[in-house]
Amino acid sequence: MHSLLSDTALVFGRYARQSLRSKAAMTFGALMPSLYLVLYGPLLTHMPLGRTGSSWQILVPGLLLQLALFGASFAGMALIIEKQHGIVDRMRVTPISRLALLLGRILRDAALLTVQAAVIVLVAVAMGLRAPLPGVLLGFAFTAALALSLASLSYALAVKAAAPTSFAPLVNAVNMPAMLLSGLLLPMSLAPGWLDVLSHVMPLRYLVDAVRAAFVGHYSDPALLRGTLAALALLAVSVTAGTRYFRKAGA
Repeated sequence: MHSLLSDTALVFGRYARQSLRSKAAMTFGALMPSLYLVLYGPLLTHMPLGRTGSSWQILVPGLLLQLALFGASFAGMALIIEKQHGIVDRMRVTPISRLALLLGRILRDAALLTVQAAVIVLVAVAMGLRAPLPGVLLGFAFTAALALSLASLSYALAVKAAAPTSFAPLVNAVNMPAMLLSGLLLPMSLAPGWLDVLSHVMPLRYLVDAVRAAFVGHYSDPALLRGTLAALALLAVSVTAGTRYFRKAGA
């Protein structure tokens, strides 16, 4: 266990330093959600959205999870590039734990996306968001959990993918329905009944509802419990699958 922790810390440190040196990647990762805030948020200010809380308390939670959805699901692209440059082959001959190679990567991704989520919240506060601090912190926790889950699956897929040209279309094919059916931008309560029912098969829907409940301070809302259970189940399945593929491939 001590070896696994030290190996994970080593891998995390390597990729964290890599991210810190890439200022553009850190900046542009939060750019798109910030543009949604600036250009899309004001359109919702006086719209009846069918939920308690302000339009910012509905939009911002969705943007935090959207950040994790797109940021973490494309994390495997970096692994494909490393494979093409022989970096993965060089790592295979080291005594470092294969599980640590995965855990270090996904922890870096979750940390980076949480920092970007904090930037988005700060921009939202400047534009009018008012949310309780515990609710915001819960939002960060859900963002990190989703990032860990999707990054694990992304790396598992990247182990099998031969090139970015086969990886990116598959990720987009999953992300777009996930975004539309989870109510990231608008609550699914505004959708037709059949679409609302269909959205309940999407685990991300429960995380979105949970973070929105947290942002309005409704900590006893059943949506928060459902979201927590969905996040834990998704995390367990994703990390288990990612670990299995990583070990099998020797990545």
